[in-house]
Amino acid sequence: MMAALLMERLSESLGSPEPAVRLILSILIGYPCALVYRRFFFHQSATIVHLFHTLSGLALAAFNFGSQLCHSAVCIFVQFLMLRLMGRTVTAVLSSFIFQMVYLLAGYYYTSTEEYDIKWTMPHCVLTLKLIGLSLDYYDGGKEPSKLSAEQVKGALPFVPSLLEVYGFSYFYGGFLVGPQFTLRSYMRLVAGELTDCPGKPPNSVVPAMTRFALGVLCLVIYTIFSPHYPDSYFLTDEYEAQPFWYRCVFILLWAKIILYKYVSCWVIAEGVCILSGLGYNGVSEDGMHQWNACANMKVWLYETTPLFTGTIASFNINTNAWAARHVFKRLKFLGNKIVSQLATLLFLTIWHGLHSGYLLCFSMEFIIVTVERQAQALVRDSPTLSKLANSPLYPVIYVVQQFIHWLFMGYPLVPFCLFTYDKWLKVTCLFIGPLGSRRLPRCIHLFTSAVTYSS
Repeated sequence: MMAALLMERLSESLGSPEPAVRLILSILIGYPCALVYRRFFFHQSATIVHLFHTLSGLALAAFNFGSQLCHSAVCIFVQFLMLRLMGRTVTAVLSSFIFQMVYLLAGYYYTSTEEYDIKWTMPHCVLTLKLIGLSLDYYDGGKEPSKLSAEQVKGALPFVPSLLEVYGFSYFYGGFLVGPQFTLRSYMRLVAGELTDCPGKPPNSVVPAMTRFALGVLCLVIYTIFSPHYPDSYFLTDEYEAQPFWYRCVFILLWAKIILYKYVSCWVIAEGVCILSGLGYNGVSEDGMHQWNACANMKVWLYETTPLFTGTIASFNINTNAWAARHVFKRLKFLGNKIVSQLATLLFLTIWHGLHSGYLLCFSMEFIIVTVERQAQALVRDSPTLSKLANSPLYPVIYVVQQFIHWLFMGYPLVPFCLFTYDKWLKVTCLFIGPLGSRRLPRCIHLFTSAVTYSS
C-alpha cells in the first residue's frame, strides 16, 4: 500500500502517468541488478545465474504489470515445450510463429485503446520476437554450418536449452522490458563469463555503460522538458487546423524530433545496462579497441546528423530492424523478388506493432519515402551537375534544406503511428494533402505503383 502511494505521489510530482514512471524506474533498476551480478554472481554456477536473471526479471514484470506477468510466463513455457516436443522442424518454427503472434495480437485486441498505454503487451512484443527468433536459431542449429549465412551461424543453437535457460534468457533484466534483441547463444556466453575484455573477471565496462546512461538521461530530460509543448492531441484541435501551412510543417517537424526521444532515451539507457553486465561486449575492433556495441539499439550521432530518411532508419531501433532483416527479409529470398520481400517484412512489422490502421499507413509511407529517396540519390549520382552542386561550398545550405525535408517526411508518417485510429490520423493527413485530398488519392496510388515498378 505504501509503495503504491509513493508511486502515485512520484507520478504527480513528475507530471507523468504512473505506468511510465514505473517503466523508466524499472529500466534504471537494471543498473543495480547488473552491479549485483558482477559482484556476487559472475563466478557462480550457470544455474544460479539463470535463477538470478529469471527472478529479477519476474520482479520487474510484477512491479509493472502485477499478475499479468502470467502472459509472458505462459508463452515462454509453451515455447520451451515446442522446442522439446517438435524438435528442429519447420513445423516447430511455424507453430512458434503462429502461437506467439496470435497470442500477441489477441493481447492487442483485448487491451488496446485509442491512447498510447503502457501495459503487458509492450514488453510482450519484445518477447514475441525473442521467442520466434529462438525457434529459428534452434532450427538453424540442426543444419550444416556451410548452409547457413554468417549471421545464422552466430545465432544457431546446437544444443537443446533447458527450461531455466529459456526463462533466464527471456527475463534478463537488460532486455525484457524494451529490448534490445539478442540471441540465446549470446546470453549463454554472458552466463559462462565469456563476454568480458579481461578473461575470468567482470568486464571493464563501467565507463562505457555510464556514458550511455548519461546520454540516455540527457535524451530523457530533453523529452520531459519539450514534450508538453508538442502534444499529440494538438493535431486534433481547431487551433492547429487554423494555422498556416508553413506553421503546420514546422510543428510536425519539431514534434517528430521531440516525440522520438521517448524511445531513444529508453533504448540508450537499456543499452547501458547490457554493457554493464557484459552482454554488450563485441570483441576487439581492427584498431585494437574493445567494443561495447553488441546491444546497441541507437546510433545517436548518426540519428542526429543524417539528412537521409534511410540514415535515420539505419540508426533507429537497430536490433529490431536487424532481427527483421535476418529472420524475415533474408529468409524470404526464395521469393526471388527483393521488393516483395521488403513489403512482406514491413507488413510483418506493421502487424507486430499492433492492430491500429495508423501503423499500416506509417509503414506504407515509409516504403514510399525510402523508394523515392533512393531514386533521388541515383539521380544525383548520375547527373554531373547535381553531383558537382552536392560537393560545392553550397552544401551547408543544401544540408539544412535536406534536414528540413528529412524531418518533415519523418514526422508525416509518425502522425498516424501515434494517433492510431482512422478518424484521427485522416483529419491531420488531409490537412497536408489539401482540401481535394480525396480526389488526389488515386494519383498518389498511381505514383506509388509507378515507383515500385521502376525500382523492380
